[in-house]
Amino acid sequence: MQFHGNGFEPGDPELNNPAEKFKSTGAAGALPEEIDVLIVGCGPAGLTLAAQLAAFPEIKTCIVEQKSGRLFRGQADGVACRTMEMFNAFGFAERVLKESCWVNETSFWKPDPKSRKKIVRSGRIDDTEDGLSEFPHVILNQARVQDFYLDIMRNSVTGLEPHYARRLLDIEIDPKNSGKPVTVRLERLDASHEGKIETVKARYVVGCDGARSAVRQSMGLELKGDSANKAWGVMDILAVTNFPDVRMKNVIQSDKDGSMLIIPREGGYMARLYVEMETLAAGERVRSRNITADSLIAAARRILNPWTLDVKEIAWWSVYEIGQRLTDKFDDVPAGQEAKRLPRVFIAGDACHTHSPKAGQGMNVSMQDAFNLGWKLAAVLRGISPPEILHTYSNERQAIAQNLIDFDREWSKMLGSAKKLDASETQKYFVKHGRYTAGTMTKYSPALFTGDAKHQALATGFEIGTRLHSAPVIRLADAKPMHLGHVHKADGRWRIYAFAGEGDAGAAGSAMAKLCEFLNSSKKSPVVKHTPKGTNIDAVIDVRGIFQIPHRGMVVEALPKLLLPAKGRYGLLDYEKAFSPDFKQGDIFDMRGIDRKKGCVVIVRPDQYVATVLPLDAYAEITAFFARFLKVV
Repeated sequence: MQFHGNGFEPGDPELNNPAEKFKSTGAAGALPEEIDVLIVGCGPAGLTLAAQLAAFPEIKTCIVEQKSGRLFRGQADGVACRTMEMFNAFGFAERVLKESCWVNETSFWKPDPKSRKKIVRSGRIDDTEDGLSEFPHVILNQARVQDFYLDIMRNSVTGLEPHYARRLLDIEIDPKNSGKPVTVRLERLDASHEGKIETVKARYVVGCDGARSAVRQSMGLELKGDSANKAWGVMDILAVTNFPDVRMKNVIQSDKDGSMLIIPREGGYMARLYVEMETLAAGERVRSRNITADSLIAAARRILNPWTLDVKEIAWWSVYEIGQRLTDKFDDVPAGQEAKRLPRVFIAGDACHTHSPKAGQGMNVSMQDAFNLGWKLAAVLRGISPPEILHTYSNERQAIAQNLIDFDREWSKMLGSAKKLDASETQKYFVKHGRYTAGTMTKYSPALFTGDAKHQALATGFEIGTRLHSAPVIRLADAKPMHLGHVHKADGRWRIYAFAGEGDAGAAGSAMAKLCEFLNSSKKSPVVKHTPKGTNIDAVIDVRGIFQIPHRGMVVEALPKLLLPAKGRYGLLDYEKAFSPDFKQGDIFDMRGIDRKKGCVVIVRPDQYVATVLPLDAYAEITAFFARFLKVV
């Protein structure tokens, strides 16, 4: 899509009516007095969590924001491949793909050896490695990402809308109250109710309110870390330039004028520039330097020499210090007290970790925090899992945030002039660590939701603890080519992907048929034990079968009952549970290292991460795994 050709215009580019594009949104009236979950902050983390919880009518959720309305411009813009996989689970990946700028290649520029005051291209590479994800790395204004989440919330069964113009004052927790122990006071900031105090009692509170988080401060936690004492500027511009790679991602290192990143933006005309500026004194804040937009433009021109840059319009700009900071805990339970207390207050996103913008981690990691927490809160509030599982949120995400901060710190040093390296070294580092920027390096260690590697050899391409790496398949019933991972929606359900052994078509007596019979009928089956009466058989654990036999060689009506289940009020058959390889695109059994002779079971968490790999006949192990965290109903 092309837009912004006559100047920057925020909002939906397909809406031409300003009244529609900029219409006021948000919930009217006072806050509810009692709720299940109060989310503080309408940034990417808060809206991811709200969209997840909005899918469950039995959960009463409220989200508040200090600003007066929704975001329209500026802030983050990079959407990693892994985040696109998550957006697909929420149902709006196609909207992002249509509107965004796709980052296909990255160019590297260095001082010209013949005239070091000028820069020359030193290399160009694919932005992400082949086969890493079915989705690209894309660029889209954070405001539009938030709009998509708001649409999901608004269209959900709960019709959730944010309450704007609310400032959090304080939080109190009553440990003796097992119902709604968290009391929150908020001040209204809207003109007609300015100064009015509202009190909300909640079962859980989640602070997604940024690096200056009032929720974090109420918990007595602080962001710890250091600053590189380097000022950087960022600006979204509409400009005329003869720089040849302006519509690609660029890493530019000049001789003496610093470094710069150029990120092409959506619409075909706009670009974002991250410009290295001044070195700050120890403890100095960037605001003391009074850096202006004109000084950013001047610095960009010096770095780009000999290429010209004629800036016509600045849609948004800011200056900041690089800083990587992290809290010790992401919930209100002090370290060492986990056996005595249950968490009631959580923080996510910038409230508990901050990154530089260079690696594109901030928004992406924040949303992954919320996705991790969202399904766990939903499981507890719906009575599917015990509240003790909520300890895993801080344990899992704090470790991941530390790993990403370590990477971000090194990458920021390489881009800054404080650590001058040959441009070829920067390019090598980018290639080596590309999976960090793609968001696919997250790996959860063995714990409650993640098994050990005892049977990993049965599916070497589905590494336990990492996200499910999707692959193409053919759906049996209608011969539809699709990606297996795309059946995984953000609905809180666990998935069992059963891969059949060689020659197994699901006929009676086969390993696949025996597994499905056990899961469907045995009193020991986790599907039977943990699925509430009166709900569909796949309400908690969704079982899918993948066969090695070409789809035309399969007999749909001969599938095990669990792979052709009767659902809903009429008992209609669900024909979307069984798949074969898409041999035109690649055999999933080869692509993901599935043991062809034995087959296997791959269990996947609600947030798309591989929980464990087990043999097809490991009924006791499958049952024991789910018994660790699901209640018997």
